[in-house]
Amino acid sequence: MQEPKIIAEIGCNHKGEMDIAHEMIKTAAMFCKVDVVKFQKRNNRELLSEAEYNAPHPNPYNSYGETYGEHREFLEFSLEQHQQLQNWCKEYGVEYSTSVWDVTSAKEITSLQPKLIKVPSACNLNRALLEYLCEHFDGEIHVSFGMTNKAEEAQIVDFFVEKNRNKDLVIYGCTSGYPVPFEDVSLLELKRLRQLYGEKVKGIGFSGHHLGIAVDSAAVALGAEWVERHFTLDRTWKGTDHAASLEPDGMRRLARDCRAVFKALTYKKTDILDIEKVQRQKLKKNQIRWESEK
Repeated sequence: MQEPKIIAEIGCNHKGEMDIAHEMIKTAAMFCKVDVVKFQKRNNRELLSEAEYNAPHPNPYNSYGETYGEHREFLEFSLEQHQQLQNWCKEYGVEYSTSVWDVTSAKEITSLQPKLIKVPSACNLNRALLEYLCEHFDGEIHVSFGMTNKAEEAQIVDFFVEKNRNKDLVIYGCTSGYPVPFEDVSLLELKRLRQLYGEKVKGIGFSGHHLGIAVDSAAVALGAEWVERHFTLDRTWKGTDHAASLEPDGMRRLARDCRAVFKALTYKKTDILDIEKVQRQKLKKNQIRWESEK
């Protein structure tokens, strides 16, 4: 296992404002100490039918427009804005990444050449999207397995093997819900994914939508080398993702705890560690030494 990389998924929690996005990058990098800050890119006309685009938002309180399409457009950053986001990430020493929801978005983000691009669970069966990334993007391709059955998982991995890109593939155990109750997190899926695909892919990750931070450390103990959580500056903000996101102190503690668990996942290097020798001399000096009785 490699030391886990922590991803702060900003997504659209920036509320469509570059100033907020800048503050979130700065906070995630400098205070939370994450490794990656991730956004989303969508071409809404490509993703939505005319009827879907013009329909009202299902939860008007969280909407940033009169229609669902207007809401999504309000939260969308241009390619030039993503370039600025990437520049800010470099300034603060954190990796920039984006989830792409369609081929047009994949083309745009590929032009920025980030280290990794994510394919969300909702899009992992979009063959044209996967094909474009395999053929035109040289970095890591991360794919979440929420809402995906076992046969589909195998098809996705086999597709990357056929494209000779499986060693750039990171697959994520994930349950798609906001938030996910603990009994549906299904952490042992990480063990199954590692057993089935650990030798085929570059890494195994965990994308969580649960509450709190206890589960994520357990995910690391079960082999997750990437841990992704939604991130916000204020869980009470307007928008559908904030309630299932971590605020800065939660993200900071998650990063700290996941790295601590990774460091603890070892066997003893010797029967008696150096840290134990002084205690052994002090605390066991009057006990029977079995060898001396022979």
